[in-house]
Amino acid sequence: MTRAGLLALAALALAAGGAGARADTSHAEAVMTPGGDEIAGILALEPDLGYGAYLASDCTSCHADAAAEGIPRIRDLPTGTIVAALVDYRRGARQHQVMETIARRLGDEEIAALAAFLGEAD
Repeated sequence: MTRAGLLALAALALAAGGAGARADTSHAEAVMTPGGDEIAGILALEPDLGYGAYLASDCTSCHADAAAEGIPRIRDLPTGTIVAALVDYRRGARQHQVMETIARRLGDEEIAALAAFLGEAD
């Protein structure tokens, strides 16, 4: 199954589960995407939420709840989705000049901390 198909399936599952349900496709994304071993390794790390909060201040300056058009909101996304996106930018599999530059500066521990914090954010 392709990544797009997997995400579509997750969206259907979320819709079927009601408005309060939250789909976390972390494990499925780690297995199904190129770079899956890298993603799974990051998801296995014990994240430092305090460090994630510190790092997220850079992210939320653009990716705010009321972000500009074309800039997605990233708070409360499933942790695996955040990790997969950052790994894709870091590897160059996903292209956006600013995000590639930022992601290439992040180590695995930083990605884990960011994803855990943003995924846990209120």
